[in-house]
Parts: sequence; C-alpha cells; structure tokens
Amino acid sequence: MDIDHEISLLVAGMKRLCEPNDEGVLVTKFGAIFKDEIMEQQLESLVGTLIAAKKRKIIDFKGQMLLQGAHDNVDVFLLKAD
Repeated sequence: MDIDHEISLLVAGMKRLCEPNDEGVLVTKFGAIFKDEIMEQQLESLVGTLIAAKKRKIIDFKGQMLLQGAHDNVDVFLLKAD
C-alpha cells in the first residue's frame, strides 16, 4: 500500500463530498466518506488512511480514530486540498 497515493485518493474524494463551513473550511461527515462507493472501491484501508492524513495535518477530526456507526456524524475537515 502506497500511503501517499491513498491520501491523494482520500483528498480527491473529500473535495467531491465536502461543503465549506462558515469559516470557509471544507467539511463533510465521516458517514458520508465511509458510505461513498468510489472511495470504498479505491481505498484499501479508509481508517488507516484517515489516521495517516490526520498525522500529516491534511485533514482533521475529533478523536484518534473513527468507526462506522458510532462516528457517522463526526465532522472531517479537509485542511489541505492540494
């Protein structure tokens, strides 16, 4: 697994799903990312990719890890869209 490639796929998918919030930061819900068919097919490990992207400050979300169901309504912010 090439994590840089996985992160680039995550960013591309989030650009498609995100909407700007009041501060102009792109944001979507974890549930929308998790249920997206395109990202489901492209990403080998969504949770692992989210964690790696968060460590690189490309995205942000509350907590250490997101799980389907329990965290579907958690906001995921796209900090670097390039």
